Amino acid sequence: MNRKLKIHWLGGVLGGVLAMAPLAHAEEIGSVDTAFQWLGPNHKIVIEAFDDPKIDGVTCYVSRSQVGGIKGGLGLAEDTSDASLACRQTGPIAVKEKFKDGEEVFTERRSLLFKKMRVVRFLDKTRNTLVYLVYSDKLVEGSPKNSVSAVAMMPWGDKPPKTAP
Repeated sequence: MNRKLKIHWLGGVLGGVLAMAPLAHAEEIGSVDTAFQWLGPNHKIVIEAFDDPKIDGVTCYVSRSQVGGIKGGLGLAEDTSDASLACRQTGPIAVKEKFKDGEEVFTERRSLLFKKMRVVRFLDKTRNTLVYLVYSDKLVEGSPKNSVSAVAMMPWGDKPPKTAP
C-alpha cells in the first residue's frame, strides 16, 4: 500500500470510529480568574455543562482549571489534571439507547498532544443509579486524578424513568 493510500485509509477508519460514538458537547457556563497574567489570558477555573447524549434528563457540570498566559492563549499549554464533576437529574429520565458500563460520554483535550479529560458512565443496577466518573488519562504520581457523581433515576413529576427499548 503506498503512503498516500495508507493515510487516506487510516483517516477513513478514524472518521468511521468517531462517527459511531457521538459524545456530548460542553457549553461554558462561566469562569473565574485565579491568577493574573501580564501577557495573554489569566489562569482560570471554567465551568461547563453537557447533557448525556444517550440519557434524557441528566446534565453534568464539570469545573476544570485552564492555563493562561501566552502558551494558554495559543492553545499550547498543558492544563492541570484537576477536575470536579456534578451530575443532576434535570428532567424526566429516559434511556434512549443501551450503553456499556464505562462508556465515554464526554472528552476534552487538556494538552497539545496526549492528555485528555474523560467522563465515563456506569449503571448501578442495584440502586437504580447512574454513576459518572471524570478523570485525566495522564498518570499523576501513579494514579489519575478523578471525581465521581451519581444520579438516582427517580420519577420526575408523574413520569417514571424509562429504560432503553
